[in-house]
Amino acid sequence: MRIGIVGKPNVGKSTFFSAATLAKVDIANYPFCTIEPNVGVAFIEARKPCPCKDIRQRLESEGRLSTSSEDDPRQGSICQPRTGSCIGFRRLVPCFLVDVAGLVPGASEGKGRGNAFLADLANSDALIQVVDAAGSTDIEGNPLGPGQTKEDAQLRINQEIEFLADELDAWISGLLNDGWQRGVRRVQAEGEKGLISFIHERLTGLGATLNLVANAFDDFKNEVGDCGQPWDWQDEIITKLAVHVRIYLFPIHIAANKCDIAPKGVLKEITANGTIVACMADVELALRRAQSAGLINYNTGQDSFTIEGDKGLNEAQIKALSHMQERLSSNGGTGVATIIDKVLFDELDHIVVYPVQDELHWTDGDGKVLPDAFVVPNAIQAKPLAYKVHSDLGDGFIKGVDGRTRRVVGADHELSDGDVLKIHAKS
Repeated sequence: MRIGIVGKPNVGKSTFFSAATLAKVDIANYPFCTIEPNVGVAFIEARKPCPCKDIRQRLESEGRLSTSSEDDPRQGSICQPRTGSCIGFRRLVPCFLVDVAGLVPGASEGKGRGNAFLADLANSDALIQVVDAAGSTDIEGNPLGPGQTKEDAQLRINQEIEFLADELDAWISGLLNDGWQRGVRRVQAEGEKGLISFIHERLTGLGATLNLVANAFDDFKNEVGDCGQPWDWQDEIITKLAVHVRIYLFPIHIAANKCDIAPKGVLKEITANGTIVACMADVELALRRAQSAGLINYNTGQDSFTIEGDKGLNEAQIKALSHMQERLSSNGGTGVATIIDKVLFDELDHIVVYPVQDELHWTDGDGKVLPDAFVVPNAIQAKPLAYKVHSDLGDGFIKGVDGRTRRVVGADHELSDGDVLKIHAKS
């Protein structure tokens, strides 16, 4: 999964990316601090406890494993993740994030980094737009200073949200217009199917699929009704088609950053089609760095933390941590992990499944317990999952075995969140 982190310059986009991934990126208070896209991995907690909890309970009930001690650093977890981690049965799974250079109005016409920015978004499964909830920057990301009214902030936030959608619409419309008259001639020979194929071919580089284009085209037809033959369409009609394609191709969700310094009640008036979450990226980054330094015990996504014993913190550090705790409590967390979780599991409707080689002990060929956790589309079937594990497993698929029930399942068996599956295939 790839989620693009986008927005105008100077709204905390790179801070959000760094807080989510702990990747080292340039963070500065000026436009276009990010030039080339940064790619990193955020580890997000699976919605259901790791299945190693079930293994531990079974082994303890059989007397083959003693209960975990209070000083167990993994708090009972016994799996051996290849990527991510698992502590207290909280399994962290990977999600790729792409931090793209700041977008300014007119990008589709070459302003700023122009189409280079837009091309960086290609093949993102969804977009998280980081916006300045405090309204402290203008539409191009230039600082305005504190003291903005709620009305000013609301106006600027909605402008930010609208202009990103407008730029994407203009970009897609331009791709469709290029060669439109030549492409729509296929309608005469192939009908509507030919038009959908043409649109798909124009947008394949952006990650469009035939099914996505067909769904977007259906919505477009429902809105515009009978608009004549495609070769007679004006730019206005093609732009409406581009809007419907963009909604499917680039779902946009809003990280309302700097919410702790935003005017009270400003977020209630934000309008967007996707998820909206209040965020404090700078607090998340500071807490995660303090956690990495061993100063605090903090799990991303939580609304509190504890100081790790006597670390010799000076008065300024203690005061800063106290202030962050207040901000964390008042917002119910920093919102960074929350919005990624919502986009990944709710909006994109993904789940976590665990392929294994031994259905009895839930291990791989080396005896490692539940080393792999795959983030996959909800209700994925057993054979497509086999292909995600390895192409040879997909090609030689024979059957699957449900690790919990020991029931044999076929190629079209649909998987649910937290399932454990053994895949049998021809060698």
